[in-house]
Amino acid sequence: MSDFLQASLHHLLVFTIAAVLACEWALLRPGLAPATLRLLARLDAVYGLSALGILLVGFGRVMHGAKGAAFYTANPLFWTKIGVFALVGLLSIKPTLRILAWQKRLRADAGFTPSSADIAALRPLLLAELMLFAAIPVLAAAMARGIGHA
Repeated sequence: MSDFLQASLHHLLVFTIAAVLACEWALLRPGLAPATLRLLARLDAVYGLSALGILLVGFGRVMHGAKGAAFYTANPLFWTKIGVFALVGLLSIKPTLRILAWQKRLRADAGFTPSSADIAALRPLLLAELMLFAAIPVLAAAMARGIGHA
């Protein structure tokens, strides 16, 4: 039952991140209103907490799950999945820092809106995050079916 609960939570966190990234990408448009910027900041916080949750639950599954650590650590797809997750995390740094900076400016000036150039610089990063993140469940599905195991 513990493995089932861990797997369920892990999957819910994956879906949460996918939804948050899609929402962030959809909201991040020129003419971003202050209320939308506040929503974007809340979504980015959910993204960060969900990513932390995935790491904690995921590594908990590796160490204490039904398949055992050897199932994961011996599979190159596991390490590919971890690498893609890390790459998504690295890509998220710039958008998160910009959103935090915009939040600070918004607190100082209630009418602040980010420039179109700032927004245009971040949209490709969010799209790259979305596209790479989509590969993670595919890698997980392959792994669960023994693909990559020697």
